[in-house]
Amino acid sequence: MRNLLHRIGRDFAATAFCFMAMGASAFAQEAAAPAAPVPDKGDTAWMLVSTILVLLMIVPGLALFYGGLVRAKNMLSVLMQVLTVCCIVMIVWVLWGYSLAFTDGGGLNAYVGGFSKAFLAGVDPSTVVETFSVGVVIPELAFVAFQMTFAAITTALVLGGFAERMKFSAIVAFSIIWPTLVYFPMAHMVWWWPGPMFASTNTADATVAGAGMIWAFGALDFAGGTVVHINAGVAALIGAILCGRRIGYGREPMPPHSLTLTMVGASLLWVGWFGFNAGSNLEANGYAALAMVNTFVATAAAGLSWPLAEWLTKGKPSLLGAASGAVAGLVAVTPAAGFSGPMGAVVLGLLVGPICLFACTGIKKALKYDDSLDVFGVHCVGGIFGAIATGILVDPALGGAGIVDYTTGMSVYPGMATQVMAQFKSVLTTIIWSGVGSTVIFLFIKMVFGLRVSEMSEREGLDIAEHGERAYNM
Repeated sequence: MRNLLHRIGRDFAATAFCFMAMGASAFAQEAAAPAAPVPDKGDTAWMLVSTILVLLMIVPGLALFYGGLVRAKNMLSVLMQVLTVCCIVMIVWVLWGYSLAFTDGGGLNAYVGGFSKAFLAGVDPSTVVETFSVGVVIPELAFVAFQMTFAAITTALVLGGFAERMKFSAIVAFSIIWPTLVYFPMAHMVWWWPGPMFASTNTADATVAGAGMIWAFGALDFAGGTVVHINAGVAALIGAILCGRRIGYGREPMPPHSLTLTMVGASLLWVGWFGFNAGSNLEANGYAALAMVNTFVATAAAGLSWPLAEWLTKGKPSLLGAASGAVAGLVAVTPAAGFSGPMGAVVLGLLVGPICLFACTGIKKALKYDDSLDVFGVHCVGGIFGAIATGILVDPALGGAGIVDYTTGMSVYPGMATQVMAQFKSVLTTIIWSGVGSTVIFLFIKMVFGLRVSEMSEREGLDIAEHGERAYNM
């Protein structure tokens, strides 16, 4: 019995030693090769919620905002256009848009990505992408969906420039061609870079060499001042000019048919914009909270300054002015959301309201273009102002968050002249890229499909002429 117990004890000790040795070996392997980062459930949940919020901005937000601004006979057509563009761009995004925007483009990497992830090849629930912190990742599918909503709303924003007069077939063609040739490359130029892990272990020159052209300028665009707003505003202006002015423009009154719906749409835009701006941080942390606060206060300030400017110059503050001011504030704070301090965001909002009011009245009247829903005056002009101002408001001395130096982990600021010049270069590049690209695309569509509906269809209204339905039964 004693020998049996001795043998059992000896075998147990040997087995325990083997397990200890295996554990020590595994520990050594882990020490030599750290485990791959795993997405945090909080960050993942925030990105999923943010994606849904951005969808809320498009349908129903933008659809109702634009729909309320047109005449009643064109209300349904605007709803149909926004919904259709949203659907088309989402499909285009997963087929080739994501790959063109967020992969390495080889020899063309400064301008556009490649086709390595076309049809979402290699993207599955296990793949991840980096955020802006070293060692922090989120599921790649969450990033795909989030950026998909950006592509959709940018394309839909353009529709306001030529509302009430463009053929539906032309809009369908535009929603495929324009994102492919203009938006996807722009997103790549502004937001594609090797990532924080690469930047923390390599030289600044190596990081810049692997980035998109506008990112390489050192330009800051937190959530899309250039990619979304300037880009869409320029395209809307080009489309408005090439499509021509509406029949009776400047001679007949063309007031919004429902400021109630416009107010509802503007409110939904504001709510959804928290996903747009704070979600662009890609993590649920203090920078997301900063972007959220800035989205509150810049919007509030502009929502007051626009109607106040109307009150002083015209004698009455208008609801349309308040809603337009709120949107202008949202536009201006988009590039600055995670860089400016809250007080800087307030100043930004107070200034952008009167600036965009002047663009939508004085400049528009002087140049006599028919940008139906003032996409250029609000989104392009507000986006330019916000993009340039970001270079100033990011300064820590002014309460800004500074720019992360990934080799040291510290916030830095290269100086006002340097940063503002980088912002100016990004704005100028966006205007040229969108201007030239949009012009070529609209001329091509005009040649193949035609841009404008017939005079009879325009007078009847696009609801009946293009879709055989009415928004309202009278």
